[in-house]
Amino acid sequence: MDTIQIKDKLFTVSIKEQDIQKEVIRVANEINRDLAGKNPLFLSVLNGSFMFTADLLKHITIPCEISFVKLASYQGITSTGVIKEVIGLNEDIAGRTVVIVEDIVDTGFTMQRLLETLGTRNPEAIHIASLLVKPDKLKVDLNIEYVAMEIPNDFIVGYGLDYDGFGRNYPDIYTVVD
Repeated sequence: MDTIQIKDKLFTVSIKEQDIQKEVIRVANEINRDLAGKNPLFLSVLNGSFMFTADLLKHITIPCEISFVKLASYQGITSTGVIKEVIGLNEDIAGRTVVIVEDIVDTGFTMQRLLETLGTRNPEAIHIASLLVKPDKLKVDLNIEYVAMEIPNDFIVGYGLDYDGFGRNYPDIYTVVD
């Protein structure tokens, strides 16, 4: 499907599934190389990163663990700027290497909040792996070591990303048509 309708918006395919998978494998290989011997805890940020996390972990060959956290800052197609922690982290991360797995970083405020929260739990190191980054929209300075793709400041759905809860199920990524 080249175009999809979700609620009141039309979207057109912008990143094909095979291109996503190629970049996911590249990121996994970089993590395998860089974090060998570290037994990292992958911390998947729900709901949007579930597909990226699942595909990424299929290619992680080093010993690791996974957990999930849920933060919300979106309403419709715009960020509210208010971050609400919904499900917290139960694991002890003191002395651990943590890899935050995020679907998309745009302003960076959600990631900054998560880094501050995790930092109070004394991890050895925190790394960020993001499927997508919108460099033109970043408002905070973040060290995102593992980036699958940089994209323009468009609203997108698919591959875990949603519009009011819909569209997460598509294997491709779609951009809203103005």
